Amino acid sequence: MDDLLRIVRTREIIKKYKFKFNKSLGQNFLIDDAILKKIIESSNLTKDDSVLEIGPGIGTLTMELASHAKKVLTIELDSSLMPILEDIFKGYDNIRIHHGDALKEDLKQVSSGYLDEPVSICANIPYYITTPLITKFFKGELKIKTIVLMVQKEVAERMVADPGGKDYGALSLLVQYYSKPSIEAIAPPKCFMPRPKVDSAVIKLDINKEPPVEIEDEDLFFRIIRSSFEQRRKTLSNSLKPLGIPSEILLKAFQEAGIDPKRRGETLSLQEFAALYHKIEKALCD
Repeated sequence: MDDLLRIVRTREIIKKYKFKFNKSLGQNFLIDDAILKKIIESSNLTKDDSVLEIGPGIGTLTMELASHAKKVLTIELDSSLMPILEDIFKGYDNIRIHHGDALKEDLKQVSSGYLDEPVSICANIPYYITTPLITKFFKGELKIKTIVLMVQKEVAERMVADPGGKDYGALSLLVQYYSKPSIEAIAPPKCFMPRPKVDSAVIKLDINKEPPVEIEDEDLFFRIIRSSFEQRRKTLSNSLKPLGIPSEILLKAFQEAGIDPKRRGETLSLQEFAALYHKIEKALCD
């Protein structure tokens, strides 16, 4: 199906079901065949794979996923889309639709009995839930093989950013701790209906079998990271004060980790944050 036919089909479905876009849900339907193809290629799906999709819209990506994978479970929040999806997917025996909020649902429980783990996650997600949803994927109990998402271009750039740049931050470290991120394609506004005001990107997150650094207390580790970036212009010694860690422990941790407390969080690599964490964690346990 070429782009023109895709646009016509999308408009016909919207007209047939009298669908109204909900801006608060960040609904932008993908209508570009090249981008759809790139998402499928990046997912490396086989007929043995199970796929979890978030936010199917009118099922454009869902149908492509179903033709390449064994099973697809798609979660949709908008109740007005449910009868549309149920009608469109009548002839598909490997698509299951679940009405619910992906941020609130227990994804392992929802998938249980249908999808085979590890699952591939593939979605054109509402941009306003990108960070909390990715965090949920990483920290949840569902075993994940790979994640391919459509996100805002600037958010994708933050995920792959290296230390020292303006895009580097807590999200970069979170993503790079749990996965190996790569930007697979850029999607301009014309690839969607309605057109968003920003460029988008297809990002692939290959889940790490083991994190690149050894961390026992991930909660403390990421609290240190988040605190280091809450006010980017502050030095590390000042940024970490809100954690409530005694100043003498912080000073000793900086010295033992070989990190200048006058540096800013944006200059530290994942390995340096791990070194600092280990010294803080050890001092707190002594």
